[in-house]
Amino acid sequence: MALSGQGRHALRHPPRWHWLLLLLILPIVATSLLFEGWTTHEVDGARTRQACTHPIPKSADNGDPVLHLTAAGAETAQMPERTAALTFDGGPDPVWTPRLLDLLRRNHARATFFLYGTQAARHPDLVRRIRDEGHEIGSYGYTGGDLGSASSVRYPLELSLAQSALAGSAGIHTRLLRLPHTTTADTLCGAEWSAARRASDQGYLVVAATSHSRKPPQGVIRQYSHTALGYQEAAKLLADPEVGRFATVSDALGRPSLTTRASLPERIQGRALIWMQAAGHAFAHAMTWALGIAGALGVVRLALLALLARVQVRRRRRHRSGAPWLHEVNEPVTVLVPAYNEEAGIEATVRSLLASTHQDLQILVIDDGSTDRTAQIARDIRDPRVTVLHQPNSGKPNALGMGLSYARCDIIVMIDADTVFEPDALHRLIQPLADPTIGAVSGNTKVANRQGLLGRWQHLEYVLGFNLDRRMYEVLECMPTVPGAIGAFRRDALTAIGGISDDTLAEDTDLTMALWRVGRRVVYEETAIAWTEVPSSLGQLWRQRYRWCYGTLQSMWKHRRAVLELGAAGRFGRRGLTYLTLFQVVLPLCAPVVDVSALYGVCFGDTGEALAVWLGFLAVQLVTAAYALRLDREPLRALWALPLQLFVYRQLLYLVVIQSVVTALLGTRLKWHRMQRAGTANQHLRQEPAPEPPTAASTEVWT
Repeated sequence: MALSGQGRHALRHPPRWHWLLLLLILPIVATSLLFEGWTTHEVDGARTRQACTHPIPKSADNGDPVLHLTAAGAETAQMPERTAALTFDGGPDPVWTPRLLDLLRRNHARATFFLYGTQAARHPDLVRRIRDEGHEIGSYGYTGGDLGSASSVRYPLELSLAQSALAGSAGIHTRLLRLPHTTTADTLCGAEWSAARRASDQGYLVVAATSHSRKPPQGVIRQYSHTALGYQEAAKLLADPEVGRFATVSDALGRPSLTTRASLPERIQGRALIWMQAAGHAFAHAMTWALGIAGALGVVRLALLALLARVQVRRRRRHRSGAPWLHEVNEPVTVLVPAYNEEAGIEATVRSLLASTHQDLQILVIDDGSTDRTAQIARDIRDPRVTVLHQPNSGKPNALGMGLSYARCDIIVMIDADTVFEPDALHRLIQPLADPTIGAVSGNTKVANRQGLLGRWQHLEYVLGFNLDRRMYEVLECMPTVPGAIGAFRRDALTAIGGISDDTLAEDTDLTMALWRVGRRVVYEETAIAWTEVPSSLGQLWRQRYRWCYGTLQSMWKHRRAVLELGAAGRFGRRGLTYLTLFQVVLPLCAPVVDVSALYGVCFGDTGEALAVWLGFLAVQLVTAAYALRLDREPLRALWALPLQLFVYRQLLYLVVIQSVVTALLGTRLKWHRMQRAGTANQHLRQEPAPEPPTAASTEVWT
C-alpha cells in the first residue's frame, strides 16, 4: 500500500487501467442484476393468466391431453388403457424433488418433469439426477410466466432460455412443453391457444393433463407439483392397483424420447446462462446485505450527528452563560498564508486579515514558486504586518514549514490563500487556546460561491457533512482534521510533533492526528467564520476530493497505532479512526447500493416499498440537514437542492472513495491537484475601512 509514502514524490499520472477493469465489470454486474430481476420478478409476464376470450377449436376439445397443432388443425392423443403418465410441474425443488425421485424409484416408475429454466439453472445436479434415473424432462418455460399474455420479446425468450438452462445443466434438449397455468386441454383457450400454436410451430408437443373425471384404467396424464401435496397425490396414484404401468409421456405414446442430447454450442450457451444467473443471484444477495449495512450505518451516523451536535450546543451555551474561557486571548498572532498561483484571491484574503478586530498580527504570505502575479499583489499591499516569503515550488507542507520558521508569535493561524475572514473571526478563533490543554482550534468554513447547483450542493455538504461532524467530534474528543482554510495552533504543540509533515496529501489531517497523539486536544469554534471558494466544475471537485480522500486514508494508515495507545491518543484512535473507517470508507463503499436497490425495486420488485425506503432515507437526511442549517444560522431554502444532490453529487463522492481505496491498494502515489480560483470569495470581504496602518511597506524575504 502507498499510504505512508512522501507526498512530494507523487506520480503525475496514476494508473488508469483499473477504471477500464471497472468499466468491464459494471456492465457484467448490471446485466446480471437485470437478468436476475427479469427472471425472478418478471416484467411483462404474469404469474396469473388472463381470462379466456374464446374457447379452443372443437377439433382439440375432445379431452385428449396431448396436442400437436398445425395449420390444418389439431392432432390429439391420449394415454393407452391402464397407463398413467405422472407429470410434475415446476421445480426442480431442493426439498421435494429428491423425495419424489425416491418415491418413483421405490415404485419402479418413470415420470415426466416439466421444469422451470430458472430452477434448472440453480439446481443442475437435480436435473442430472432426473435424467440419469430415466425420467423424461419437458419445458415449463423459463420463469413460469403466462405465455399467453407474454410480449413478443418475452415469449421466445421464455422458450429459448428454458432450453439453454436444460442444455447447460444436463446437456439435453426437449420438445415437450406444458404451458404454465394450464391443466386440461380446454384451458388452452384464448391467448393460450395462440401461444400453444406458436410453440407447436417451433416443433413442441404440447402436453396438458387428463380430466380427473377420467379414471386410471382409461389411461391418464396426471399433473402434480413439487410440493408436499404433489408428493401425497403421486403416492396415492402409485398405490392404485387399477394402473397397469407408469410411463413417461413419450414412452406411453410409443414414440422415441422427445428429450435428446443438446449440441455443443447449446451446452456452451447453457453454461454461460447458468453462470450469469448465478452471478445475478449472488449480486442480488450481496446487494441485500450491503443495503442493510449501508442503511444501518447511515441511520446511526445521522443519529450520532444530530444527538451529539445537540450536546455540543448545550455545553457551549452553559459555558458562555457561566464563566468564559479562562481568560480573553489577546496575544499576537502569526498568520501563515501559503500561496501558489493565487492571484485571483490573495488580495482579498490578506485585506480581510488586516481588517480583523485582532490587530496584533504578523501575516506571512509564502509564495511557493508562483508563476502568476501572486507575489506582486501581496507586495503591493503596503502594510508592515505583511511579509512576503519566496521559495521554489515544493508543496504546501514545505511552504507552511518555511513560514513557521519565520513566525515570531506563540499562536499560529494557518489559512488557505483563497479564504476571506469575517472581521471578528480571527479573535474568536484563538479564544479556546486560553485552555493550555488545547493544541488546535478548527474554525467554521462556509462556501462563498454557492449560487449554482454545484455550489449549493457543496454548501450543504460543508454544513451537514463537515461542520455538524466537527460538533460531534468535539464531544467525542476525536476531531480528525483542522481544515487548511481556517485553523489556529499553539506553536509549542506544533514543535512537539516536529512541525508540518509532507508524508501525506492531507497535511491538515495528518497534523491534527499527530496533535492528538502527543496529548493535545482539538476543538471547534463555530463562531469563527471564514469564507472559501469551492470547485466550480465536476472535474475540479473530483480532483480536490480525490486528494482529500486519499490523503485522509494515508493519515489514517500513518496513525493507525493510535487505537492501541492510552489517554487522548487512544480516545482519538478508538473513536476517531473507527468513525472514519466506518462512515468515511465503509459507508461510501456500500452506499451506492441504496440507490441501486431502490432502482432495482422500482423495476422488478414492490415499487411502492422501494420508493418508501428511499424516501425514508431522504426524509431523515432532510431533517438532519435542516437542523444543521439552523445551528449554522443558514437559511433553510437551500434544502431544495438536497434531493437533487442524491442523483449526481453523492454518486461522484462515492466514486472518489472507491477510486482512492483502489489507488491505495494498488500502491499508487498521487500528485497535488490544485484548483483554479476565480476569486469568488472576495464578495464576502467587507468594505469597511481598516485601521490606518503605519506608512512602512510590506517586507519581502527570498530563500
